[in-house]
Amino acid sequence: MKIFYKTMLITLILIIVFVAIIFLYMQQPKFGQVPSGARLELIKKSPNYKDGKFVNFSHTPQIVEDASYASVLYDYFFKKIDRKSPLENIPTIKTDLQNLSRKEDVLVWFGHSSYFMQIDGKRMLVDPVFSGSVSPVPRTNKSFKGTDIYTVGDLPEIDYLFITHDHYDHLDYETIIKLKTKTKKVICGLGVGSHLEYWGYNPQNIIEKDWHDSISLDSGFTVYTTPARHFSGRSLQSSKTLWMSYVVQTPTMKIFIGGDSGYDTHYAAIGEKFGPIDLAILDNGQFDSTWRYIHHLPEEVLKAAKDLKTKRLFPVHNSKFDIANHSWDTPLIQITELNKEAHIPLITPMIGEAVLLKDDQQQFKQWWVGRK
Repeated sequence: MKIFYKTMLITLILIIVFVAIIFLYMQQPKFGQVPSGARLELIKKSPNYKDGKFVNFSHTPQIVEDASYASVLYDYFFKKIDRKSPLENIPTIKTDLQNLSRKEDVLVWFGHSSYFMQIDGKRMLVDPVFSGSVSPVPRTNKSFKGTDIYTVGDLPEIDYLFITHDHYDHLDYETIIKLKTKTKKVICGLGVGSHLEYWGYNPQNIIEKDWHDSISLDSGFTVYTTPARHFSGRSLQSSKTLWMSYVVQTPTMKIFIGGDSGYDTHYAAIGEKFGPIDLAILDNGQFDSTWRYIHHLPEEVLKAAKDLKTKRLFPVHNSKFDIANHSWDTPLIQITELNKEAHIPLITPMIGEAVLLKDDQQQFKQWWVGRK
């Protein structure tokens, strides 16, 4: 009996120590800060905030009903799946962003869901991640070889920084800290400003909105905040901040910034209200049938693009990190194959390659084909 009680005591002590270590570790600034005070009171007035959390229009479990978190974790870590990472460096191009003429209308992708856009003289940056990792745990979820050719130092001054939601692969603490002196305005969903203020951003430079709002920027520039079907969270608390998509209207173009989302009726509603869209940027990668409510399957990317009435489609959220049970090149392989029937002009640049936003005849190589 003494041995039993001694074992129980040791186990209890180990559990307490483990919990204390986790608690102390999560006090680091990179975990951000949940909304409180006046910000929380404003959030409570949102029709999309219920029972202490933001919610989607449709019922949206993070995994499908016939799966479990245990089965998802087991499949990811132990199931034998052909989930290859690239054996060689991802091919890239280094575009000189600092010396771009403001007259040039270009988009430069940094891999995954990070990209720079210069349109009608304004410079925009979306979900930048330059730290080489999308996990709060050191040495995990590291970027593929060759994909980290850009740093914050390569960027010019940014007029508008867009954050779609606060997951680590879209809101990168190390990058955001370095961008403070280069960023004029940040546009984000309700609650995300709490992280930014905690990290030293001036509240006057943060534009924090709900779905179905509009933001008048400079002459001819308007941002419409639109829904996505996803969730948020940087710690043990989920959906305390709002996930977003955006329609960016410039003097000459209309661009849809999709963020992360599962397929739903919101795309048809956005297409009906704002279409046709000149360019839709949609997540295509890190997908799995078990979490199809919160991330598109490739065929759903094309379906969403059609709903949006887009003239061109840029599939992102791929080619830099391994977060799902598929090979690194599967997203691009599948969507290009499926698009043989959909016939939507695809933008598939290499990381760093300049996409000419107003040249709808620009051609892109299938650079992922034949790579190990």
